[in-house]
Amino acid sequence: MANLTTGLMRTHKCGDLRKSNVGHDVSLCGWVNKYRDLGGLHFIDLRDKSGLVQLSFESWLENGGSVDVFKSTSHETVIKVFGSVRARPESAINKDMLTGEIELSVTDIQILSEANRHELPFLPNAKNQATEDLRLKYRYLDLRTKRLQSMLSIRSKAYQRARDFLHNNEFVEVETPILYKSTPEGARDYIVPSRVNPGKVYALPQSPQTLKQLLMVGGTDRYFQITKCFRDEDLRIDRQPEFTQIDIEASFCEQDFVRELSRGLMESIFEGEKVSFKKMTFEEAMNTYGSDKPDTRFGLEHHNFSEIFKESEFGLFKSISSDGGLVKGLFLPDSLAQMARKDLDGLTKVVEPYGGKGVAFFKVDGDKISGGISKFITPEHLNVLNERQPEPKGIWLFSADKAHSTTHACLDAVRRHLRDKYSLAEDRFDFLWIDEFPLFDYDEQENRLAAMHHPFSMPSSSALDKFMSGSLEEVKDLTADCYDVVCNGYEIASGSIRIHDPKVQARMFELLGFSEEETQRQFGFFIEALNYGTPPHGGIAFGMDRLMMLLAKTENIRDVVAFPKTTSASDLMADAPSVPALEQLNELNLSWLKD
Repeated sequence: MANLTTGLMRTHKCGDLRKSNVGHDVSLCGWVNKYRDLGGLHFIDLRDKSGLVQLSFESWLENGGSVDVFKSTSHETVIKVFGSVRARPESAINKDMLTGEIELSVTDIQILSEANRHELPFLPNAKNQATEDLRLKYRYLDLRTKRLQSMLSIRSKAYQRARDFLHNNEFVEVETPILYKSTPEGARDYIVPSRVNPGKVYALPQSPQTLKQLLMVGGTDRYFQITKCFRDEDLRIDRQPEFTQIDIEASFCEQDFVRELSRGLMESIFEGEKVSFKKMTFEEAMNTYGSDKPDTRFGLEHHNFSEIFKESEFGLFKSISSDGGLVKGLFLPDSLAQMARKDLDGLTKVVEPYGGKGVAFFKVDGDKISGGISKFITPEHLNVLNERQPEPKGIWLFSADKAHSTTHACLDAVRRHLRDKYSLAEDRFDFLWIDEFPLFDYDEQENRLAAMHHPFSMPSSSALDKFMSGSLEEVKDLTADCYDVVCNGYEIASGSIRIHDPKVQARMFELLGFSEEETQRQFGFFIEALNYGTPPHGGIAFGMDRLMMLLAKTENIRDVVAFPKTTSASDLMADAPSVPALEQLNELNLSWLKD
């Protein structure tokens, strides 16, 4: 390996100097982190990516150096110094610094770039943190912090480990186009007008889905790519409009191959972790946790009590369960947490975003029950509930709604709220392999189907005959050969075995309500390719940003992205998006509609 030292302005990094370097002449470059004048003794803490080192200036001043130079060395000024490493006196050793046993006795200093002390928006390493918007606007200053530099390093090393694992397993890294054709994949596309093809547009890919399948048609056999994807959708704390994924596809494989490949990849990325995937079907996850991405590092499983409340004096539960709705409960033992009345009242705010109107409850202490809906709980109810509760003392919390999805979502929100409020989750990585997803989302009001994942996923083999010939009513509840990888409550990967038979693909578009003309216009090139000999194939895509959140142990995706967007999809630093110039609009044959 080449030793890249030729042409460098420094011999060492600031944070690398130790007592073993005493007596060595070195040159350093970095930012002024702090300046101190202790009655004529001048010190600067110099910072670079590796850390801090103290600079002392007695020798330099004794040999004709001027104190005027310190007027130009405000915080964040970039300087180069030359000098000799010496040991600090015993009384001056700083045990909180890795370089605290030594200092650099400076013999020469050069100002490389002076920082404007009067306009500096904030100090990157100040104890008082700037607001998030200010840190996003001046992201390049925030990036100087050890925390964010550590995030970038974690990400870079994870990329390398992922590439090494996939290359060692005979995968070929292939770049696919960013300017591509709009294909519906569940979110809005970002559209790019074409200047040389007036009236036409490209779309930024939501994923390279059709492209990686075409690589399988083309005989690539095993493909991967660390790629940017774009989705014009509402943002959340764990979502950005542009994101990075490890995209993987393989020919002549089944789900077991993709699962074992994924396990090995996670073991490589989560270096030092022994990774195993607990298997769970979509139905099991929803019934037990109310979510298809459950955090299984703690308990508080859900229980279905619809049947026992069909005979109840509590009118709400009785009407919901009798009308085919869903009543679920979870038990919080006193050994984990005890909720005050204000905490219970606050659960209404927790479920409101998911369509809930409140959370019913009652307390249990052995054979005694109290509070909430306890007056409606019969001995028969209590016998059933007691069988489900792990301890004799605690509180039952309930969610109920005619729409099963609302009940699931509300009690899942309560469960996650309790996890966060009472720190219930253990500090470990808990991986799940969720499969047997529904093939379709069914809209009862419009009586139409939409693809649960995307329209290229293969129906489960046991459901294929019904898929090809069944009515809408018969196919709407079929399962797919789809799967997700979940870790600690985050969906970190999604994939499926793909449709490789053109007849099956045509049937899929038919069930989704595409006309022949619409199918041909949007997917004609792809359907044609399937007719020329397509190997069975499948794949998966890992969301790199969420993986990095887990590795870095942060809950904000902006921490692990070098230049992130806000929740309104704007770039505060570059002031993007922006209004195009009139000349640009004219070149693209576009007119601008003002609000």
